[in-house]
Amino acid sequence: MATASVGFKSREEHRKQLELEEARKAGLAPAEVDENGKEINPHIPKYMSAAPWYVKADEQPSLEHLRNWKPEENYSKSWYHRGEKGYLAIKYRKGACSNCGAMTHDLKSCVDRPRKLGAKFTGKYIAADEIIEEIKRDYDGKRDRWNGFDPSSYAYVGHRREAMEEARKKFLKEQQLKKLEEKNKTATEVEPSADDEDGDDDLKVDEAKVDESEQMDFAKVEKRVRTTGGGSTGTVRNLRIREDTAKYLLNLDVNSAYYDPKTRSMREDPLPDVDPNEKFYAGDNQNRLTGQSLEFKQLNLHAWEAFDKGQDVHMQAAPSQAELCFKNFKVAKEQLKFRVKETVEDKYGNAATEEEIPRELLLGQSEEQVEYDRAGRIIKGKEIVLPRSKYEEDAHTNNHTCAWGSWWKDFKWGYKCCKQTIRNSYCTGAAGIEAAEASGDLMKANIVRKEASEDKPAAIEERRLATWGTDVPDDLVLNDKKLAEALKKEDKRKREETDERKRKFNVNYDAGVTPEEMEAYRMKKVHHDDPMKEFLRVLSFSSNDHSHGLAVLVSSKLKS
Repeated sequence: MATASVGFKSREEHRKQLELEEARKAGLAPAEVDENGKEINPHIPKYMSAAPWYVKADEQPSLEHLRNWKPEENYSKSWYHRGEKGYLAIKYRKGACSNCGAMTHDLKSCVDRPRKLGAKFTGKYIAADEIIEEIKRDYDGKRDRWNGFDPSSYAYVGHRREAMEEARKKFLKEQQLKKLEEKNKTATEVEPSADDEDGDDDLKVDEAKVDESEQMDFAKVEKRVRTTGGGSTGTVRNLRIREDTAKYLLNLDVNSAYYDPKTRSMREDPLPDVDPNEKFYAGDNQNRLTGQSLEFKQLNLHAWEAFDKGQDVHMQAAPSQAELCFKNFKVAKEQLKFRVKETVEDKYGNAATEEEIPRELLLGQSEEQVEYDRAGRIIKGKEIVLPRSKYEEDAHTNNHTCAWGSWWKDFKWGYKCCKQTIRNSYCTGAAGIEAAEASGDLMKANIVRKEASEDKPAAIEERRLATWGTDVPDDLVLNDKKLAEALKKEDKRKREETDERKRKFNVNYDAGVTPEEMEAYRMKKVHHDDPMKEFLRVLSFSSNDHSHGLAVLVSSKLKS
């Protein structure tokens, strides 16, 4: 609302005011006009357009309370006149400096050398008045570091640079003339060498280029860089070539391609009428329509179309899946195009093919007469041409009558004519075959004779004691008394294993095991696969008679 604060309004008036404001914002009603005849923007909010209560505002809408109410000051753009002096008096004036005689300062502010007798007393050597100026400057003028700079004072730098260029060109020309004179003197005596040519190439210096060290200095930028040790030092080199023209300076026309300073991008071509071979920059859109950027754009477009058609493809959520789908789509599309092309060529033919059509098909007749049988085989006329390989056929070397690979024996290829397995060897014919067979028979005979002459050592039968778990030999004899004692010992040992209280603290083991003790251990051992193990656990032989009877029974069985 762009109106000033007014008195109380009824509900109807307030509703009409709101409708009018909406119409003005939509462009259906004309905008308000202030006292100066300027239109007021209807989109300005209420808290800005309404004048505050302490401002004497009329009922007429206005934005004067938002404008600058301070009068504009005339800031001077001039600068101090340095080195200039004012009026020079010939005699001392009343109120002037008693030291130098100038009227613009007093004795305390005088910067001249203190005189023994001032100008007030001598009336001589009176200094000129200074020019005192009061220059008013605005905010930017006070902070302008080039304020008061005279551009014409920089002209001597250009003159000095031109003089240095002239001196350098003159020096190079003298060096070239000196080289040519030396070359002409030695041309008749000595042939020109490669060193002289290299020297001539060195003299061909491009005058527009700057020395390499100076180029490095141009690209060198001193910048504070943080290091791991906490210091701040180092040098950062600017990678942009300063000789290149900035893209926004290629075309200074206001209506040319737009340059965005925030993103440093210029999408359109700034020089559309220039030959493409002569310009190095054609806009950022050129990079977006070439290379991988175009492929990425096609990939995004395919993902959007596939998602619209119902496929679960998303470029940002699953980029690998989207790329794989796009590759499969391109392969299927190429196959479909190839099949369609083949079907069309098979049906209508291909007039653009480079193969020449046979004369028989063009003319429909030939002078060759060919006879066929009922099965379609050629009887007379055109002979069947056998296919030939790219290798030379029927070419035998080193007196061979068969080709290499015509014979096979013992996983080796060879020649059939001489039965040799060494390639590029000389053919020996039938005599070589007989000699090879005779040498083979002789070698076999020698091997048989050598095997017969050698005496084979008698086989040593390995015999192991029955005490170590082998089968009981036939010649094993056990003592009944020792076996009974061994059974008693085994029973005692088992009882000690079951009762921890009877186990002694210090146990002495005997490494020597007799056959009777081993037999007793085997008799008392519980086999887990034996179905009678539970019965043997209940049954126990506590008396010596039972143990003796069991030992006698076992020994009798072993003897039998």
